[in-house]
Amino acid sequence: MSCDFLALAVPGVQKLSPYVTGKPIDELARELGIDPARIVKLASNENPLGPNPRVLEAIAAELPELSRYPDGSGFQLKAKLAERFGLRPEQITLGNGSNDIIDLVARCWLAPGRNAVFSAHAFAAYPICTQAVGAESRVVPAIDYGYDLNGMLEAIDEQTGVVFIANPNNPTGTWIGPQALENFLERVPAHVLVVLDEAYIEFAEDGELPNGLDYLDRYPNLLVSRTLCKAYGLAGLRVGYAASSPRIADVLNRVRQPFNVNSLALTAACVALDDEAYLAEGRRVNRAGMAQLEKGLSELGLKWIPSRGNFLAVDLGRDATEINAGLLREGVIVRPIAGYDMPTFLRVSIGTEAENARFLDALRVVLDQ
Repeated sequence: MSCDFLALAVPGVQKLSPYVTGKPIDELARELGIDPARIVKLASNENPLGPNPRVLEAIAAELPELSRYPDGSGFQLKAKLAERFGLRPEQITLGNGSNDIIDLVARCWLAPGRNAVFSAHAFAAYPICTQAVGAESRVVPAIDYGYDLNGMLEAIDEQTGVVFIANPNNPTGTWIGPQALENFLERVPAHVLVVLDEAYIEFAEDGELPNGLDYLDRYPNLLVSRTLCKAYGLAGLRVGYAASSPRIADVLNRVRQPFNVNSLALTAACVALDDEAYLAEGRRVNRAGMAQLEKGLSELGLKWIPSRGNFLAVDLGRDATEINAGLLREGVIVRPIAGYDMPTFLRVSIGTEAENARFLDALRVVLDQ
């Protein structure tokens, strides 16, 4: 006798659709019979530099210990993060990527009868995690695809548990400056947790964006979420962290799984945080690649949203579905973002010079068809 387990699931989960990741290279190769070596993936905002050689060496040295559980407290990584960013270890919560941090926040401070406030076109994890715990999503319309901070303040009420802000935002690449952020934080009620998602902060040049960590001492209701999956090149290992007051971190650690960051990720993160040269080279490649894509898109007569991340949201001026399909046939994977209410856009990650050129050539072919 079968049972409808979807009908038995909690209401928020019943209405969810699974998160759609960027199409893997092997999947496209199987679907279209394309040689995987000919496929370029610019869909998931991954680091085009590839793995850090120092990280690979550290992982190799850790392999003989795989039969043992990792340090559930992440002592060494917390100590490294504290030293690197002027924090105390008790302010840090480790996550299986920054998505894990967002999920922990939702489980701790959202529930039926409560709400989370965030912008239209914001990262998909915010509505997913909010809905999963039965809370209300209050989506504030964007202004030119960027945040309407005044509108977000107006949406807050006594039942608001969390406000999510990504700076820069994914998938739009839009950002807010220091004064705008400070003005916002000053006006948010003390009972509302502000999650400042800085997953792409390392790609910005010095002084371009406010550093959320600088505001922690002044705003006890602020949590800064970051990841080592992007600029540090650890996407395959999934490691992120939150910085907050010790009181907030204590709550998060009550629900955090003790081994949510594995041994290889802990080791790799400690090494990656010390390699300033890798980070600087990634920023240089990203800056050059951004200029390359902007020039090529301009030559094609296309528009895009200015970005401070490692990606561009490109406006094709029409439904992007067929153009995306055409790019896949050319062996180029990018990211459709119709699910973010941006049906005419494709999000394109910044790759190497050769990968960027391949995308532009393929896009030209598809547009000419």
